[in-house]
Amino acid sequence: MLKTFPVKTDHHDQMIDITSQISDWVREQGVKEGTVIVSSAHTTAGITINENADPDVKTDMLRRFREVYPWEQAEDKHMEGNTAAHMKTSTVGHAQTIIITDGELLLGTWQGIYFCEFDGPRSRKVHVKITS
Repeated sequence: MLKTFPVKTDHHDQMIDITSQISDWVREQGVKEGTVIVSSAHTTAGITINENADPDVKTDMLRRFREVYPWEQAEDKHMEGNTAAHMKTSTVGHAQTIIITDGELLLGTWQGIYFCEFDGPRSRKVHVKITS
């Protein structure tokens, strides 16, 4: 089972919690046991699992990414000027795999699935595949 979700981002760097979209779709499919793969279809946007209780975690992560990978790099040769976005995505990764058990995503108490935009705002796609 494969589903593509659209994601609209509003900022240059942004983390969007997509946990409920993924969880709802998994429940609708009726799969009781298996895994779900969540994948960004972009080289400048990734997927991560991190804390979803305190919004300051997202704020701090994005700030730290900007510190490590600043946009103002005159030495970069990439003509689009978004090498920092490619670096951030390579650090975060383009996909995550989550266990499905008893028809639910097996995530920790404070864990959420995030779409990480590093070159927005844009219209993006997230591919989600269930394997059982």
